[in-house]
Amino acid sequence: MSLPEATPAPHYFTPAHQQFRDGLRDWVSKEITPHAAAWDEAEGFPRELYRKAAQIGLLGMGYSEEYGGTPSDLFFQLVRGEELARSGAGGVSASLMSHTIGLPPVERFGSAALKARVIPPVLAGEKIAALAVTEPSGGSDVAALKTTAVRDGDHYVVNGEKVFITSGMRADFITAAVRTDPASKGANGISALLIEGDMPGLSRTKLDKMGWWASDTAHLRFDNVRVPVSNLIGEEHKGFKTFMTNFNSERLGMASTAVAYAQVCFDEALDWARQRSTFGAPLSERQVIRHKLMDMLRAIDVARCHVYDLAWAELHQHGDASLRVARIAMAKVEATRCMQFCADSAVQILGGMGFMRGTRSERIYREVKVMMIGGGSEEIMKDLAARQLGI
Repeated sequence: MSLPEATPAPHYFTPAHQQFRDGLRDWVSKEITPHAAAWDEAEGFPRELYRKAAQIGLLGMGYSEEYGGTPSDLFFQLVRGEELARSGAGGVSASLMSHTIGLPPVERFGSAALKARVIPPVLAGEKIAALAVTEPSGGSDVAALKTTAVRDGDHYVVNGEKVFITSGMRADFITAAVRTDPASKGANGISALLIEGDMPGLSRTKLDKMGWWASDTAHLRFDNVRVPVSNLIGEEHKGFKTFMTNFNSERLGMASTAVAYAQVCFDEALDWARQRSTFGAPLSERQVIRHKLMDMLRAIDVARCHVYDLAWAELHQHGDASLRVARIAMAKVEATRCMQFCADSAVQILGGMGFMRGTRSERIYREVKVMMIGGGSEEIMKDLAARQLGI
């Protein structure tokens, strides 16, 4: 028993998507899954994994061939997230794919020179890109950011802090949200600036987390960091829209992977229920366990169909833009709740084994909350959707 994950359909998955899925599934089973538990305990994974991922085109998906990328539609990118999730190692996926949130602003709004210098080495797995928006005092409220970038000749002088930054400890390029007009308030006066990892005045502190142990997460401090004006991404003072555009695609991707992690929990729980016997019969023959499994399957099916429908709408720019933003926000809520429910149910079905480190469900159980908070908390998502719908 297993829920079909990608039934080919003209408006969803083509044979090319399925071929890519099959190849990536094999790669993940060899390069990530056998090491997932050890990397989690080690709180990191080898930097060489970036180069290996680049060699199979995983990092360059969706980027122009000019920069070493491979043009691909949204559904190829969803397949990538789903298959990486199959290992049940959220921390590995988070850091390995941090460029998917760090590079888009550079690609969409950066100068030709900046793109040519930054994008190719990242897609080749030689450099690591990260996004730095969240601050200690602001959380999900981007408009409240306090990090300043004051113009001084041909440089900006950056002061402030960023927190909870994925790949923050070893990122070579950091796309940061800064306030270039210190007198402004709210969304006004915000800019996007590329800060390089070796710039004097940048310091990093490793953060210890509930989950995503294999992903380095950092608190960044900028103390009079001098950044060339040429590292400005897009127009000065008009960066708020840049980050909002980025968040929309990030949230859809998070929703898709959340459902994939839920599927991993279901698969592990089903396998355990078939193998484990109590009072002379497999757990899978107990009605209460079968009902739990069916509740998991129902939640996965509903959330996955929602995500795929939204992905199709995004791909074809179908319908009102505000409505799409609202639906994506709510899809993230629905998908992460599905992940939470399935992780909890799987641990319950596994019993004592579900409480042991090393099972995929235990790891995913610890990683649920970062999915519900990262990219915009559930509360922020509901409020954003309400505003988009005029409620």
